[in-house]
Amino acid sequence: MLLAEIISVGTELLFGEIVDSNAAFLARELGTRGVTLHRKTVLGDNLTRLTDAIGTALDRADLVILGGGLGPTDDDLTREAIAAALNETPTEDPAQLAHLRGLFESRGRTMPDINRKQAWLIPSAEALPNPVGTAPGWFVRTTRGTPKLLVALPGPPREMQRMWREQVLPRLPMPAAALEHTTIHTQGIGESTVAELLGDLTRQANPSVATYARATGVDVRVAASAPDRDQAAALLHPVRQRVRELLARWTWGEDDQTLAGAAQGALLGLTLGVIEAGSAGMLCTLLADQPGFLDAAVTQDHARLITLGLTPVTLRDQGLVSEQAARELAAGAREHLGADVGLAVVVATTGERAGQAFVGLNVPQPGGAPLERTLHVNWPGDAAQVRERAAVSALSLLRAALSDPPVPTPAPTDSQTSDSQTSTTPDSAQRPEGRTA
Repeated sequence: MLLAEIISVGTELLFGEIVDSNAAFLARELGTRGVTLHRKTVLGDNLTRLTDAIGTALDRADLVILGGGLGPTDDDLTREAIAAALNETPTEDPAQLAHLRGLFESRGRTMPDINRKQAWLIPSAEALPNPVGTAPGWFVRTTRGTPKLLVALPGPPREMQRMWREQVLPRLPMPAAALEHTTIHTQGIGESTVAELLGDLTRQANPSVATYARATGVDVRVAASAPDRDQAAALLHPVRQRVRELLARWTWGEDDQTLAGAAQGALLGLTLGVIEAGSAGMLCTLLADQPGFLDAAVTQDHARLITLGLTPVTLRDQGLVSEQAARELAAGAREHLGADVGLAVVVATTGERAGQAFVGLNVPQPGGAPLERTLHVNWPGDAAQVRERAAVSALSLLRAALSDPPVPTPAPTDSQTSDSQTSTTPDSAQRPEGRTA
């Protein structure tokens, strides 16, 4: 078993000014290759604390990965900290220095002296080429009773990910084990209810079953490890099938599938028109890459919305953020945008109704009146959260209404509404229980 730790370096990460997406990427990469990740640490640009953290990590892990701090400025201290932790002295590597100078000269510039530190190496380090940046990485082999590996990667994600794949992975002694996993996406059920349904499955070690709340619902990750892929797959299969059975009512996809893609698939070739008021185009953003997405109108202007199907009577008596407004605009999306299916979202992010949204769906039916469904979302939060939840709920309603066979939906709660034909609220509008996305 190979034990790993990740140390993310940068005061901007520590203070939350930049999201540490690199650590998340590396954690996924390690997990899929059977490497056991025990810790992730974020440290500011402080030489003493960084040096101590590297020494401690090397004492308890086989592989230590550092991200960031390889730039040319005085607060880029990863090289200095590694050298101090290993009690080695960095020197300029002539080949690296020539390469750096060449990068600048190829752009008609003279390399500043401050960049010379990017050509440093210590005796136990091997330079890792960086084809899309100036900061080479380090691959360090050392010992602390047993052989240890230390990898230093640049902070920009594009540079880090390419260096990881092209330079680091070929050098790593990956464990003689395989990990097989599947992530099952659900919508309309809270996290604690999922855990209740799964029961003892979430308490077993291998295969493991874990739940994660996301903006699009609750994900369930089923993973199995074994000496080879065939054995791992054999372990995974029965548990995965059981999870699928238990959550079939709420499942909309697996692994890399997106909720927008699942909704698109449910259209079965029909085109979709969207009208959004108050959601800042969030639904359109989620649908942007879907081929069935025909046209959209994003506006809060009342006069414009009236031309799109909102009646003045509804606007006066019930207001823009109302079930009837969503119903009328969904019909208007078909009529005025020329789409087969109409979807509308009206959202309140300020005032007494802040946090409330209504979704309307209008679907043609052979030889009869269109199928109309509505959904009421009532979940306070900041403006971005409210818009995202409304957009996700709209996709969920679209997918559920067009699924064949139709996705079962529960009776509406006090904060949800239905139309006169059928219950229209897949409980996607309910709050994920436990953690939030």
